[in-house]
Amino acid sequence: MKRIAKFLAVSLVFALTPLVYEGSAQEPMEKPEMDLFEEAPWTITYGLGYYRPEGDHVVEDGIFAGLRLGYNLDARWAIEMGLDLAPSLSNRDFGDSPRRSLDSSIWVVRLGPDILYHLRTTENLRFDPYLHAGAGLFVSEERMFNNRVEPYLSSGLGLFYHFNDEWAIRGDVRVSAISEKTEWVAQGFLGVTWRPGARPPQEFRLTGVLDMDSDGDGLPDWLEEKIGTDPFDPDTDGDGLSDGEEYWIYFTDPLNPDTDYDGLTDGAEVMVYETDPLNWDTDGGGVSDGHEVIEDGTDPLDPRDDLELYTLNIEFEYDKAILRPQYFDQLDVVVKVLQRDPEATARVEGHADRRPESDHDYNIRLSEQRARAVLDYIVNIGGIERDRLEYEGYGFTRPIAPNDTEENMARNRRTEIYIRPGDHPSRQ
Repeated sequence: MKRIAKFLAVSLVFALTPLVYEGSAQEPMEKPEMDLFEEAPWTITYGLGYYRPEGDHVVEDGIFAGLRLGYNLDARWAIEMGLDLAPSLSNRDFGDSPRRSLDSSIWVVRLGPDILYHLRTTENLRFDPYLHAGAGLFVSEERMFNNRVEPYLSSGLGLFYHFNDEWAIRGDVRVSAISEKTEWVAQGFLGVTWRPGARPPQEFRLTGVLDMDSDGDGLPDWLEEKIGTDPFDPDTDGDGLSDGEEYWIYFTDPLNPDTDYDGLTDGAEVMVYETDPLNWDTDGGGVSDGHEVIEDGTDPLDPRDDLELYTLNIEFEYDKAILRPQYFDQLDVVVKVLQRDPEATARVEGHADRRPESDHDYNIRLSEQRARAVLDYIVNIGGIERDRLEYEGYGFTRPIAPNDTEENMARNRRTEIYIRPGDHPSRQ
């Protein structure tokens, strides 16, 4: 047992050493593009495993050290040569049985190639499951099967977890059939994998001018010029968060004061309302954070108090606010909701997209007229009391998407109807 414990301790030191140095290594500034499987096809794995033969075998279960040298043909296929050494497998005691037994513990070596098939979908996937199959030889200090050297066939499955392109950990299991008598041996293996050449050379640059941060926002001037922010303004988009905070901490857009288009600035979401500046509806209740705060007076962190939202993509004729019959069915649904709940109230909001030639005041008036047309239908056709309804036109001031494509502009041309049920918490 002392011999096995010493072997295990030394093996763990060697296995963990690469990870210790990896954690302390200086990271490069920027990683150049490279074809990983062409420029760094080789892998080296060292680890420990557990050897478990059939219950009537002449040796007990034991620990082995394993070394794998692999060559990746592409993202799917790899060839690997494996060497496993179990330095001391204890002999099994069969008592008074006449079965052949060993006099003492022995060493065992397994040597042979494997073919690996990776199941990953992309090169950069951290979780990398694989199947493997192979053949080779078992060599033992004393005869374990028919001879000291026996052929085997094996198959199994495993999983890599890639920390980066250079380092990974892996674990796998295999079952081997050995000798003419088909003796079965199961093995489990856990190791550290290194891919030589996967780390590009460090890029060094002069400090001073290139590290200059003129506005003190946490982004060097050269990076601000690259991403388009103002190196002399710590808050380019004026949302209350510095460009550095947006880029490094919150991952919001430092060129857009409202990254998720919910109606609240990124700074207000982070510092005032504690909502998620990357999530239009933080509580998942169906209404945007901004509408809850600005219009509804509800809690953007509590989905239970959200109003009922109906979004209608009604297309009006150019410069007109006349409802087309094809949209009556959608409005009838809203009417039925209001009819079932006589205490419910509703707010109709009109919105427009923004194009280079769009005029602010004109779009406000037109979206207001269109919202009024929807309200009139609900009142005149649906029979809902007018004092239960209100309307507002916002033009292009409250987009839910950037006005950069026809699809997004169609999303922004919308009519929203917010219904506050009669038993809503705000009425209690």
